Amino acid sequence: MDKDVDEILKKYSRKIEEEINNPYANTNASGGQGDSNIEGSKDYLQFKQDMMPELSKYERWARGLGNFVKIKLAIKDEEKIRKQLETAHLEASPSEVAGLAIISFLITFFVGILISFAAWLLGFGFPFLFLFLMFVASFFLFYYFYTMPSRLAVKWRLKAGSQMVPAILYTVVYMKHTSNLERAISFVAQHIDPPLALDLKKVIWDVETGKYSNIKDSLDVYLDSWRENSMEFVESFHLIESSLYEPEEVRRVEILERALRVILDGVYEKMLKYTHEIKSPLTNLYMLGIVLPTLGLALLPLASTLLTGMIKWSHVFVLFNLIIPFFVFYLTANVMMRRPGGHGESSLLERNPLYYQYVNKGVYVKAGLICLPFLLLGLLPLYYPYLANLVGWQTDIPLSSIGMGLFGTGDFFGYIKGNGPFGFGALILSLFVPFSIAMFFALSFSLRTKELIKTRDQSRELEKEFNNSLFSLANRLGDGTPAELAFSKVAESSKGQKTENFFRIVHTNIQSMGMGLEEAIFSPKRGALVYYPSNLIAISMRILIESVKKGLKVAAQSLMSISEYVRNIEKINERLRDLLADVVSDMKSNMTFLAPLLAGIVVGLAAMITGILGQLNAMVGEGLGETSIADFGNVLSITSLFDIVYMIPPYFMQVAIGIYIVEIIFILTGTLVVVDAGEDKLRKTHEIGRNLIRGSILYLITALISIVALSLLASVALGGLAG
Repeated sequence: MDKDVDEILKKYSRKIEEEINNPYANTNASGGQGDSNIEGSKDYLQFKQDMMPELSKYERWARGLGNFVKIKLAIKDEEKIRKQLETAHLEASPSEVAGLAIISFLITFFVGILISFAAWLLGFGFPFLFLFLMFVASFFLFYYFYTMPSRLAVKWRLKAGSQMVPAILYTVVYMKHTSNLERAISFVAQHIDPPLALDLKKVIWDVETGKYSNIKDSLDVYLDSWRENSMEFVESFHLIESSLYEPEEVRRVEILERALRVILDGVYEKMLKYTHEIKSPLTNLYMLGIVLPTLGLALLPLASTLLTGMIKWSHVFVLFNLIIPFFVFYLTANVMMRRPGGHGESSLLERNPLYYQYVNKGVYVKAGLICLPFLLLGLLPLYYPYLANLVGWQTDIPLSSIGMGLFGTGDFFGYIKGNGPFGFGALILSLFVPFSIAMFFALSFSLRTKELIKTRDQSRELEKEFNNSLFSLANRLGDGTPAELAFSKVAESSKGQKTENFFRIVHTNIQSMGMGLEEAIFSPKRGALVYYPSNLIAISMRILIESVKKGLKVAAQSLMSISEYVRNIEKINERLRDLLADVVSDMKSNMTFLAPLLAGIVVGLAAMITGILGQLNAMVGEGLGETSIADFGNVLSITSLFDIVYMIPPYFMQVAIGIYIVEIIFILTGTLVVVDAGEDKLRKTHEIGRNLIRGSILYLITALISIVALSLLASVALGGLAG
């Protein structure tokens, strides 16, 4: 007997020792320990993998290329990057981030050097401009990859911040009828959208795996990560925790209500401060990034001739389509990174049933086929001489021969050997290049988001009405009416509203289909939520199902709380929209009206200057110069000083500024959406499409009118000069 006892003791001693050395050895495949079945943690790892595909791509780059170079960062920089990586939930080290930035810089720089020397050895001359661009690109890539963790951290914080108010609301409502923090967080993690749902599941996961002994310790450690960016969120959860120790029911409910007021007031105060802080940076951004560069365009034709061709059209493209947009992007990124969380779009785009339309790549093919003819028409001045020589056509066409003599005595394309097209016709055709680019993105973005935006707007209208119907449902329950019968009575009282059918469907499922209340609402085939996909309605009904188990009075109080709190949140959102109205309206008017209008006028002025100098050179070359000199004295010296051979062709100048307007609309629209609504991919894509249509059409109309009017004015003036 003693021998058997010793064997049993040794057996279990070894087992206990193994469990001490490996505390997760008995964790089951579902993600819990033993018989633990807390909702939301069993699929945590799969959930994380599904929710962060774009982050994992950066992780692979950092882990792959970042390990080739071992970088020792300063302690301060390493700690800063580590915090950003933890916030963005990235599985990478600060050394790998710095290594990736260094490798990208070196690869780009040495590729530029190799290509430049190869071109020089092949006899094409040394491409100094290309080498400079590759040098700039290498610095850009270094900056881009080195600061990627900070941008992803801000993106994650904005997404999670948009879920904070709903998370506190649902926690408070749940704990009003069930004072259990662990079950409340599990409930919220299941019914709010990621990424905050992912963090709350991680809180539960850490308790299940034994990292923390209870939910409060795990939650407190997680809340420390928000202490710098969202103190009101931390304070609200601490108040919720303190309600657990309150013996009096009335006092406990008061503390829970105070928790919700704290986060609402905190979000409002932070957004108020933010709107005051960004007005000056956005004004500076508009002046330095849009107004001054656009006005400088008017001087480029004259500057290029004074510098005897040192400024070429390729330099204009580099300046306006690469350097200045990067400068604007850098300034707007600083504005976006300062935005506090807590306010913004909270619905998850991936959960929309029409999400397949957003990720559909076929729309780009359709848009490309529509816009390709316009692009080919805009590029006609570049390939027409080769086409004319191929088929035996005339290389250029005089304006007078096609009834356009009012716009000058030159040719339609106005080719100058070794420079480019200067003609009035080439400039008009160049408008199709930015038009085709803008329409390509506008059409594709519109096709991707049209139905999604429509369903979102319908859901929001439905939620506004549902809030009042929810109040009526709570009153019925409070009167003692069973939940199954209350739905039919609310349907009668909400006739003519969009929510009427929701309550009728629930009533029909119960009466005619013999379903229970939960199945009548949540059935994946015939449930009422199939026809009303709304987060607010779903979570309200889920709370109803949970609270009705405690009694009708508890269910009525829970629905009353949701109705009241949703009304308060809507008031806060309206106040925040009022605060942001000035900033948003100024940015929108600058982006879609003032910038295109100013750019179109400047293009017309540049075309007029080039046209005048071109016609003066032609008049002097035809022997009319003596008359002009006799009348005006210095015309000949002006034509010799401003030689059109060294000028930048207006064709290239217009294309560069047109593409610049498209880039500015992309950058500023993204900034505008982040300032107004946080991280909202759907709205960003939809707004870019709308603003591209408005801004590009205004620019093209303004440029066309300016070119035609000022060219006529120049032709009339020079006609009088020629006598």
